[in-house]
Amino acid sequence: MVLTGRTGLLALLASVVLLFVPSWAALLAIEGILLVGVVIDLLLAGNIRALRFHRTGDTNVRLGETASVSLVVENLGSRLVRTRLRDAWPPSAAATPRTFELTLPPGERRRADLRLTPTRRGDRKAVSVTCRSYGPLGLAARQLSRPAPWTLRVLPAFPSRRHLPGKLAKLRELTGNHIAMIRGQGSEFDSLREYVNGDDVRSIDWRATARRADVVVRTWRPERDRRIYLVLDTGRTSAGRVGDIPRLDCSMDAALLLGALASKAGDRVDLMAYDRRVRARVEGVSRTDLLTAMVQAMAPLEPALIESDAAGMVSALMSKVRQRCLVVLLTELNPAAIEEGLLPLLPQLTARHMLMIAAVSDPRVSEMALARGDLAAVYDAAAAERARADRRRLTAELRKFGVEVVDAPPAELAPALADAYLSLKAAGRL
Repeated sequence: MVLTGRTGLLALLASVVLLFVPSWAALLAIEGILLVGVVIDLLLAGNIRALRFHRTGDTNVRLGETASVSLVVENLGSRLVRTRLRDAWPPSAAATPRTFELTLPPGERRRADLRLTPTRRGDRKAVSVTCRSYGPLGLAARQLSRPAPWTLRVLPAFPSRRHLPGKLAKLRELTGNHIAMIRGQGSEFDSLREYVNGDDVRSIDWRATARRADVVVRTWRPERDRRIYLVLDTGRTSAGRVGDIPRLDCSMDAALLLGALASKAGDRVDLMAYDRRVRARVEGVSRTDLLTAMVQAMAPLEPALIESDAAGMVSALMSKVRQRCLVVLLTELNPAAIEEGLLPLLPQLTARHMLMIAAVSDPRVSEMALARGDLAAVYDAAAAERARADRRRLTAELRKFGVEVVDAPPAELAPALADAYLSLKAAGRL
């Protein structure tokens, strides 16, 4: 039972009357009238237990976009129900409007439409529906909370998709109508042409040269059906925010762009999310279904506030991938975590696979390194410069093991990673 504001207003007016007629008899009479009114309202209010709830609408939405979900209320009772509904969702679902007022005759149904613009990625579930059934006097209402389950999956935003047409144009120059003349090892033979200064002498075709007056070299085109294995680090370092974006979300955006580009290039793309165990895996998916499978696997991922197990990650990777492939590890260039965890395992990993590490750099660190306004700013600049030096030292150390490193701010990481992939493709190193 819930008393309405009308009951409170009447009680306030009654207190004014008592100022002029101060007696116990008047007080009891006023309270009796209000009590009778409340009881009558409760007896005549519609039966909210006879209401049934159904939902329809969107089950997936991309982060930053708006989804529509409808709540259908059906009155199975024999009396009219005047109700106010509150559809409860998590605050991050940003559901509007929050309340509805419906009048449901017996045996009929009404629909309430909600708009949800989630502010966080993952599964957003409806909590409950609280309904109040008011009587004809509007003094009291019956109240009941009922479950009305619905799950809205909020997919990664993928803002870097705007770069995809430009990267695909570069890919077409590489493998399409304008095939690049590549002299790398392990690429597919394309054609013969005359030798020019700078060509690798290992590409000289001596038999063709013997039949001609000029030296002839083989040209190559990038191979298709290579394997790209994307590894998302979901450990504690992925929980940090760069600006207003979690590092994990930046990594997901870069992985989606690279996955879309590599699948268009005819390469096979797999995905694994790992911290101390496998959190998500996408393997053996067709190129047409790859992006859908990736965003569905990424959507519920949340950073685990534990140190990632580099040995377990490498073991899980080596057990799944036998043939040589490009492993792209999206993590943070944290000197302590990488030097203690990943660095000792690099010889084992790079002996079988090509490794590329992609990390998000914080533009704020570069801004702090340039600050000289006061003493505090100078100390901040010194700390920022020390962090940048550690990062450069770690990058140089990784490159000694043959690791490709892509280190860029959030807005530039995805296109930079795609460019690094195209460079490897053009050099015939995949």
